[in-house]
Amino acid sequence: MLELSPAEELTLDAVYAHDASLPSDFGLIVMRPGKTNRIAEGPWQGSHCEGLGVSIFGTITAPGKTEGGDILWIDSKTLLVGRGYRTNAEGISQLRSMLTPKGVEVISAPLPYGQGPTTCLHLMSLISLLDEQTAIVDLPWLSVETVELLTARGYKFIEIDYSERETLACNVLALGNRRLLALQENAKTNAKLRAAGFDVRTFPGSELCINGGGGPTCLTRPLLRS
Repeated sequence: MLELSPAEELTLDAVYAHDASLPSDFGLIVMRPGKTNRIAEGPWQGSHCEGLGVSIFGTITAPGKTEGGDILWIDSKTLLVGRGYRTNAEGISQLRSMLTPKGVEVISAPLPYGQGPTTCLHLMSLISLLDEQTAIVDLPWLSVETVELLTARGYKFIEIDYSERETLACNVLALGNRRLLALQENAKTNAKLRAAGFDVRTFPGSELCINGGGGPTCLTRPLLRS
């Protein structure tokens, strides 16, 4: 585990390290977050990773906006990108221009209005991949085309308990070998995951996660995919 060093230009939102960059097989892509106070996180995270020997493949520039919480690798050659308040069409276009020549398909996934632009709603607020065949989902809030795409690719769904939507039940971090990290507060959803054969580890998230709108996945930025 690596820790990002602090900087005066970063805010408390920087604890959700997932949003400021996107690792790829070709190097790191530096994001340009859609939330104004988070824009500094991308360059800072990119510089930090360069110091670790991670090459920079590309950088999203204005007027493009992208956040890692809207981006999901559904296989090694397919990137699903949520278009919403934090990631716009120009940001998705820039990602496509970078990755298409490398044989990666970038697919735009429309996001719902939800509770409006003041509330952070990422694609990964609605879906987390648990392994190569299983996803936990907030099914009523996903678009039809996203559900059809994942179903066509062979994914099976475990639906959250909808009474736990507001406590980030869909934000689950896969650790490999059917091990998951989830919030302790989502007992009903966690019971569903255990019934499906997953080893669910939990921690209390009322302050660090639920208050800030970022769960276990948001708190990490994996640099390698296996």
